[in-house]
Amino acid sequence: MRLESVAFRYRRKAPWVLRDVGLTLAPGTVTEVTGHNGAGKSTLLRLIAGLRDPRRGTVTGRPGRVGYAPERFPVDQPFTVRAYLGHMAAVRGVPADLDRWAGRLGFEHLLGVRLPELSKGSAQKVGLAQALLGDPGLLILDEPFAGLDAATRDALPALISDRAAHGATVVVSDHQGCIESLPGVTRISVADGMVAVLEEPPAPAERTVLEVIVRADEADTVETKLRADGHEVRRRTL
Repeated sequence: MRLESVAFRYRRKAPWVLRDVGLTLAPGTVTEVTGHNGAGKSTLLRLIAGLRDPRRGTVTGRPGRVGYAPERFPVDQPFTVRAYLGHMAAVRGVPADLDRWAGRLGFEHLLGVRLPELSKGSAQKVGLAQALLGDPGLLILDEPFAGLDAATRDALPALISDRAAHGATVVVSDHQGCIESLPGVTRISVADGMVAVLEEPPAPAERTVLEVIVRADEADTVETKLRADGHEVRRRTL
């Protein structure tokens, strides 16, 4: 798959979000997209997925079956988890594989729950599962680790590596650094409307430990927000 001289802006005469992007994405590879908030990472992922058309340039060689997990899964839908995934599989003409992905992502107990009742982390799992339906040739994950429980967050890099090993082109936006240990990852940076391939992984930023004390009934909400912002959280009870 190749992007050639791709440029995008949301409205005519609006500032360019991306300019003159040239990028090759080969089957069987994992590409990590980095950049600060608002740099255009999600826009680039939507262009790769085919959810947006470039204003200039071309995108060619996109696999016929695309799986896309947005940063925020839209839960305002009148389905249970089981019904939603079954519906998405039917729309795409692929096997539902509910037991397979519910087991790997740890949400078997949620199949009968309505989408609006899911927590952010559980909704994230459903978003990942719908992207994985039918083993897509192009898998795009926008901040897939945000809000996940520790077990699923630890298991997801191996799942990403597995999809690439089976020939999929995988593109991941991950500001939490959860796939840094995967071998052979290509890293690209989005900044000032430009996309550049990084020769070396970015140096880790200096870190500081802050101790925040919250009420017990607020702990889950605060932890989810901090993880979504890319922070490492270690919980202990006073």
